[in-house]
Amino acid sequence: MASFDEMLSKHTIFKNISVLSPHYIPKTLPFREEQIKELMMILSPALKEQKPRNLIIYGKTGSGKTCSVKKVMEEFGKMKADAKMHYLNCRIYNSRYRIFQKTLKTYMPELEKAGFGLPYLYEKLLEILKEGHQMMVVLDEVDMIKDLDDLIYTLTRANDEAVSGGISIIGISNKLSFKENLDPRSKSSLYETEILFPPYTSEQLQKILEQRSKEGFVEGSIEASAINLAAAITAQESGDARYALKLLTKAGEIAEQNKKEKVDDSDVEAARKKVELDLVSETVNTLPEMHQIVLHAIASLSMNGSRYSRLEGIENDGFLISGEVHEEYEKVCKSLRKKSRSLRWYREYLNELEMLGMITTTPSSRGIRGHTTLIRLGQNPKDVRNITKKNLFGE
Repeated sequence: MASFDEMLSKHTIFKNISVLSPHYIPKTLPFREEQIKELMMILSPALKEQKPRNLIIYGKTGSGKTCSVKKVMEEFGKMKADAKMHYLNCRIYNSRYRIFQKTLKTYMPELEKAGFGLPYLYEKLLEILKEGHQMMVVLDEVDMIKDLDDLIYTLTRANDEAVSGGISIIGISNKLSFKENLDPRSKSSLYETEILFPPYTSEQLQKILEQRSKEGFVEGSIEASAINLAAAITAQESGDARYALKLLTKAGEIAEQNKKEKVDDSDVEAARKKVELDLVSETVNTLPEMHQIVLHAIASLSMNGSRYSRLEGIENDGFLISGEVHEEYEKVCKSLRKKSRSLRWYREYLNELEMLGMITTTPSSRGIRGHTTLIRLGQNPKDVRNITKKNLFGE
């Protein structure tokens, strides 16, 4: 039988693999000094017992938004002030109630228990604010909140009612377009300030990977050309630093499995296919069941090609007609003995899948069955279908 001692004594090219994690926050964040400075400036009034402005932070996935905010939170936490920053991942805390409960239990641990109604939580929030507290709620992936308009309205009202203290929203979003769905009042109250995080360039990604490699890999165990290739592939794909870091980590693991002393270009190329699949799996596995059923329907149809597009003469570039996807979704529900949801919910699932970059939708040109929506899968259909099939059918 293998032992932990045996594992620990094994030769490894990694010095500290956690440094290569996208969740690791380094001492310095290259190429984000300007954004961090702006963030600190916006939040600094809270240290003088004043309410900071609401803020929306935009940028593609892996452009350093969350890392920069967490870095600022670290610095903010060192200051002695009656102000607190609260970080919430809105894929998990995706409703007004959950956000209230999670934030307020920091001040009142008894709220951990379920069963308190929203009016009660609202009164407790007012009590906290009346004590002079400044609260800054960081909503990461803010576009995933189902009742965002209600949340903004409630927090705005709380600020109006609070004599002292205040609550500010810092929203983080991958989508520039999500505000289009907001109520005009929410829009004007939420968009007091905006910060845009541009994607990293190939040169910037190279420097980021060099910085992490020095701490993450044993000296001399990764070739400079492998770092350059990982940066070039990522810049070409998306400019996503998380993707670049995963690419480098996976390349290191492949080199180790092959008992190599150094990570080279061939390991990065081999890692590329695996990382793309890992990222798709990661996203799909966190989706609720109904979203996965819709995705399964889209992937299945994408593999076989659109029936209607052949009938109606649509140029076949991977697009499906919304109606046929809905029919397939109902079929999959039936085979799983699940009740399919209404058309309104189905459209909601499509919106959320698009927000996550899993699909793209576009209105059809005139003459195609009236006015319809065309849907295209953003990932390899076979990979998506295999993942959803395993999750839904256990196959």
